[in-house]
Amino acid sequence: MTEQELADLLDRLVLDVADFPSPGVLFKDITPVLDDPTAFGAVVQALANAGRDVDGATAVDAVLGMESRGFILAAPVALALGAGFVPVRKAGKLPRSTHAVSFDLEYGQATLEIHRDALAPGARVLLVDDVLATGGTAAATAELVERSGATVAGMAVLLELAGLKGRSAIGSMPFTTLLTC
Repeated sequence: MTEQELADLLDRLVLDVADFPSPGVLFKDITPVLDDPTAFGAVVQALANAGRDVDGATAVDAVLGMESRGFILAAPVALALGAGFVPVRKAGKLPRSTHAVSFDLEYGQATLEIHRDALAPGARVLLVDDVLATGGTAAATAELVERSGATVAGMAVLLELAGLKGRSAIGSMPFTTLLTC
Protein backbone atom coordinates (compact mmCIF):
# COMPACT_ATOMS: atom_id res chain seq x y z
CA MET A 1 0.00 0.00 0.00
CA THR A 2 1.43 3.41 -0.93
CA GLU A 3 1.67 6.26 1.56
CA GLN A 4 -1.15 8.07 -0.24
CA GLU A 5 -3.38 4.98 -0.29
CA LEU A 6 -2.80 4.53 3.45
CA ALA A 7 -3.53 8.21 4.12
CA ASP A 8 -6.77 7.97 2.10
CA LEU A 9 -7.79 4.81 3.97
CA LEU A 10 -7.08 6.42 7.34
CA ASP A 11 -8.95 9.55 6.32
CA ARG A 12 -12.02 7.38 5.70
CA LEU A 13 -11.67 5.25 8.85
CA VAL A 14 -10.68 7.79 11.54
CA LEU A 15 -13.93 9.22 12.87
CA ASP A 16 -14.53 12.65 14.40
CA VAL A 17 -16.44 12.67 17.70
CA ALA A 18 -17.56 16.14 18.79
CA ASP A 19 -17.43 17.24 22.42
CA PHE A 20 -15.48 14.22 23.69
CA PRO A 21 -14.08 13.92 26.33
CA SER A 22 -15.33 17.42 27.10
CA PRO A 23 -17.27 20.19 25.36
CA GLY A 24 -15.35 21.88 22.55
CA VAL A 25 -12.96 18.96 21.94
CA LEU A 26 -13.04 17.15 18.59
CA PHE A 27 -11.85 13.61 19.38
CA LYS A 28 -10.26 11.48 16.65
CA ASP A 29 -11.53 7.91 17.09
CA ILE A 30 -9.06 5.35 15.69
CA THR A 31 -11.02 2.25 16.72
CA PRO A 32 -12.39 1.69 13.15
CA VAL A 33 -8.74 1.48 11.98
CA LEU A 34 -8.02 -1.17 14.62
CA ASP A 35 -11.13 -3.11 13.57
CA ASP A 36 -9.94 -3.32 9.95
CA PRO A 37 -7.11 -5.90 9.69
CA THR A 38 -5.83 -4.51 6.39
CA ALA A 39 -5.67 -0.95 7.73
CA PHE A 40 -4.25 -1.99 11.11
CA GLY A 41 -1.55 -4.11 9.46
CA ALA A 42 -0.63 -1.30 7.08
CA VAL A 43 -0.43 1.16 10.00
CA VAL A 44 1.87 -1.14 11.97
CA GLN A 45 4.20 -1.61 8.99
CA ALA A 46 4.26 2.12 8.17
CA LEU A 47 5.02 3.05 11.79
CA ALA A 48 7.69 0.34 11.96
CA ASN A 49 9.40 1.89 8.92
CA ALA A 50 10.28 4.86 11.15
CA GLY A 51 12.49 2.46 13.13
CA ARG A 52 14.37 1.16 10.10
CA ASP A 53 17.47 2.45 8.32
CA VAL A 54 17.63 3.21 4.59
CA ASP A 55 18.38 -0.47 3.86
CA GLY A 56 15.30 -1.61 5.80
CA ALA A 57 17.21 -3.02 8.77
CA THR A 58 15.97 -2.36 12.29
CA ALA A 59 17.73 0.72 13.65
CA VAL A 60 16.24 0.84 17.16
CA ASP A 61 16.62 -1.27 20.28
CA ALA A 62 13.24 -0.50 21.83
CA VAL A 63 9.82 0.91 20.99
CA LEU A 64 8.09 3.01 23.66
CA GLY A 65 4.32 3.25 23.73
CA MET A 66 2.59 6.02 25.66
CA GLU A 67 -0.46 5.22 27.77
CA SER A 68 -2.83 4.13 26.68
CA ARG A 69 -3.64 4.08 22.97
CA GLY A 70 0.08 4.18 22.21
CA PHE A 71 0.32 0.66 23.69
CA ILE A 72 -2.05 -0.66 21.01
CA LEU A 73 0.24 0.56 18.23
CA ALA A 74 3.70 0.32 19.82
CA ALA A 75 3.55 -3.35 20.83
CA PRO A 76 2.98 -4.70 17.30
CA VAL A 77 5.49 -2.17 15.91
CA ALA A 78 8.09 -3.56 18.33
CA LEU A 79 7.30 -7.09 17.15
CA ALA A 80 7.58 -6.02 13.51
CA LEU A 81 11.01 -4.55 14.24
CA GLY A 82 12.21 -7.41 16.44
CA ALA A 83 12.76 -4.84 19.21
CA GLY A 84 11.63 -4.66 22.82
CA PHE A 85 8.42 -2.91 23.86
CA VAL A 86 8.51 -0.49 26.82
CA PRO A 87 5.32 1.03 28.25
CA VAL A 88 5.31 4.63 29.48
CA ARG A 89 2.58 4.79 32.12
CA LYS A 90 0.64 7.28 34.16
CA ALA A 91 1.94 7.84 37.70
CA GLY A 92 1.58 4.96 40.12
CA LYS A 93 0.93 2.22 37.53
CA LEU A 94 4.41 0.65 37.36
CA PRO A 95 5.47 -1.72 40.17
CA ARG A 96 9.21 -0.98 40.41
CA SER A 97 11.43 2.08 40.76
CA THR A 98 10.69 4.68 38.08
CA HIS A 99 11.80 7.90 36.46
CA ALA A 100 8.92 10.41 36.40
CA VAL A 101 8.16 13.60 34.48
CA SER A 102 5.21 15.93 35.07
CA PHE A 103 3.87 18.19 32.32
CA ASP A 104 0.88 20.33 31.33
CA LEU A 105 -1.95 19.00 29.18
CA GLU A 106 -4.53 20.93 27.16
CA TYR A 107 -6.89 20.67 30.15
CA GLY A 108 -4.83 19.78 33.23
CA GLN A 109 -1.56 18.23 34.30
CA ALA A 110 -0.15 14.70 34.10
CA THR A 111 2.83 12.65 35.21
CA LEU A 112 4.38 9.86 33.15
CA GLU A 113 6.72 7.16 34.40
CA ILE A 114 9.10 4.54 33.03
CA HIS A 115 10.90 1.78 34.93
CA ARG A 116 14.43 2.91 35.75
CA ASP A 117 15.83 -0.30 34.26
CA ALA A 118 13.62 -0.42 31.16
CA LEU A 119 16.24 0.97 28.77
CA ALA A 120 19.91 0.16 28.50
CA PRO A 121 22.26 3.15 28.48
CA GLY A 122 22.87 4.13 24.86
CA ALA A 123 19.79 2.30 23.54
CA ARG A 124 18.14 3.85 20.49
CA VAL A 125 14.40 4.28 21.03
CA LEU A 126 11.41 4.85 18.77
CA LEU A 127 8.46 6.63 20.41
CA VAL A 128 5.04 5.49 19.12
CA ASP A 129 1.65 6.99 19.90
CA ASP A 130 -1.72 7.32 18.24
CA VAL A 131 -1.82 11.13 18.04
CA LEU A 132 0.52 14.08 18.27
CA ALA A 133 -1.56 16.96 19.64
CA THR A 134 0.20 19.65 21.71
CA GLY A 135 3.34 17.53 22.06
CA GLY A 136 3.40 17.52 25.86
CA THR A 137 3.25 13.74 26.17
CA ALA A 138 5.90 13.28 23.49
CA ALA A 139 8.27 15.81 25.06
CA ALA A 140 7.81 14.26 28.52
CA THR A 141 8.44 10.78 27.11
CA ALA A 142 11.60 11.98 25.36
CA GLU A 143 12.79 13.38 28.69
CA LEU A 144 12.17 10.00 30.33
CA VAL A 145 14.25 8.31 27.62
CA GLU A 146 17.11 10.77 28.20
CA ARG A 147 16.93 10.29 32.00
CA SER A 148 17.35 6.58 31.34
CA GLY A 149 20.58 7.22 29.43
CA ALA A 150 19.05 6.19 26.11
CA THR A 151 18.55 8.19 22.90
CA VAL A 152 15.36 9.04 21.04
CA ALA A 153 15.82 7.88 17.46
CA GLY A 154 12.47 9.30 16.37
CA MET A 155 8.74 9.41 16.89
CA ALA A 156 5.97 7.85 14.78
CA VAL A 157 2.24 8.51 15.14
CA LEU A 158 -0.90 7.49 13.32
CA LEU A 159 -2.10 11.08 13.10
CA GLU A 160 -1.00 14.61 13.84
CA LEU A 161 -3.37 17.39 14.81
CA ALA A 162 -1.44 20.12 13.00
CA GLY A 163 -3.48 23.00 14.42
CA LEU A 164 -2.22 22.24 17.93
CA LYS A 165 1.41 22.73 16.86
CA GLY A 166 2.80 19.69 18.67
CA ARG A 167 5.87 19.58 16.46
CA SER A 168 7.19 22.69 18.19
CA ALA A 169 7.27 20.76 21.50
CA ILE A 170 9.35 17.90 20.07
CA GLY A 171 12.03 20.06 18.49
CA SER A 172 14.28 18.43 15.91
CA MET A 173 13.32 14.85 16.79
CA PRO A 174 12.79 12.84 13.58
CA PHE A 175 9.02 12.61 13.17
CA THR A 176 6.72 10.41 11.09
CA THR A 177 2.96 10.80 10.80
CA LEU A 178 0.66 8.73 8.64
CA LEU A 179 -2.12 11.34 8.50
CA THR A 180 -2.23 15.06 9.25
CA CYS A 181 -5.53 16.58 10.32
